[in-house]
Amino acid sequence: MSVRILVDGDACPVKEEIYKVAWRHEVAVVVVSNQHLRIPAHPLLSRVVVSDGFDAADDWIAEQSAPGAIVITADILLADRALKAGARVLSPTGKPFTTSSIGGAIATRAIMADLRAGGDQLGGPKPFAATDRSRFLQALDTAVVAVKRGQQA
Repeated sequence: MSVRILVDGDACPVKEEIYKVAWRHEVAVVVVSNQHLRIPAHPLLSRVVVSDGFDAADDWIAEQSAPGAIVITADILLADRALKAGARVLSPTGKPFTTSSIGGAIATRAIMADLRAGGDQLGGPKPFAATDRSRFLQALDTAVVAVKRGQQA
C-alpha cells in the first residue's frame, strides 16, 4: 500500500513538520489549497491549487482519501469524510480523529455554531504552542509507521 499525506494547506501551521516526517519516511505529500502556497522543491512534495469555491479543497482531499492516506486537517467535517473513505486523520495539534471520536466532535461543532449564531461571544481556539507541534510530530510519525505496516485506521 502506498502511503501519502494529504494536507489541508490553507491554514495548516505544521507544514514544515509534515515535510520532515515525510522525508524521513520517504512518503509523498500533497498540499491542497485555494491559493498558491510555497513548498520546498522536493520530489516527494507536490501542490494542488483548487478553485476558490466553497469547500473545493475539502472536496479534492475527500475524493483522494482512501486507505493508505493520512489527512491533516482541523476541519471536522472533512475529517469525517476522510475517515469514511478509510484514511487516517490528524488535527494539526496531533489529535487523531477516529470513527469513535468524530461523532462527538461533529456534535460539539454544531453546538458551538448554534451558540455563535445566537450571539454568544465565544473565545477561539487556544494559541498554537510548541507542545502542540511536538505532539503533532509524534502523532504523524506513529501514523505513518502504522499505515506502512498495513494497520487499519
